[in-house]
Amino acid sequence: MLIALMTLLAAGIVKGAIGSGVPVIVVPVLTMLYDVQLAIAVLVAPNLVSNALQVWQYRQHLLPLRFLALFSVAGGLGIVLGTWGLVVLSSELLSMGVASAIVLYLAIRVARRRMALPFNVAERIVIPAGLLAGVLQGAAGMSAPASVTFLNAMQLERRVFIGSISVFFVAITSVQIPALLSAGILTLERSLYSVVALIIIVVAMPLGAKLGKRLHHRWFDNLIMLLLAGIACKIFIDAWLAA
Repeated sequence: MLIALMTLLAAGIVKGAIGSGVPVIVVPVLTMLYDVQLAIAVLVAPNLVSNALQVWQYRQHLLPLRFLALFSVAGGLGIVLGTWGLVVLSSELLSMGVASAIVLYLAIRVARRRMALPFNVAERIVIPAGLLAGVLQGAAGMSAPASVTFLNAMQLERRVFIGSISVFFVAITSVQIPALLSAGILTLERSLYSVVALIIIVVAMPLGAKLGKRLHHRWFDNLIMLLLAGIACKIFIDAWLAA
């Protein structure tokens, strides 16, 4: 329980600092401690409310509406497909999916440090990028290997990135909630856990916002990548020992 609490606090700080990072931090840790379904359900309220707050805060600094609409609609479709996978796949396969998503995320983050994606190219691939992000969010609880990497590659100004990624997260979470309810994954007990997680994350976000103005985002990036590498190794080792 203490580890889960500290993880939520850390996620809130990172969210306030760089505009994303909550699922990337929380889902792997909760998957390691509990299971993927609980991890995804617990983040429903934090994903919806914290990102809605950031959409409002950065509403003057967004990518064009058409671009965000295509990105979000494709992500919503991906959520439906990913949630179906969350229901039919075993917990072991889902845990391995989370670990694989972490490895993919880390690989792309390392590669994209020298990568730039022009807006006209991004417009051409926005639908497949959104679809892939939605599938990853629905099945593994973290769309970052596709969504965050896609927008990061465009080398957006910090306020534009935070506002735009928050629009996407609000959109896909709005689709994810009824999908999880219909699948029986978002129970009353897990909804209460989600509200508690929301409170913890929102309380920590202002501290992160202050740190984000003083520390370069690369500092947060490196810390998250180190944490994720350790978690992925732990999940793979556990799966190997259980085989």
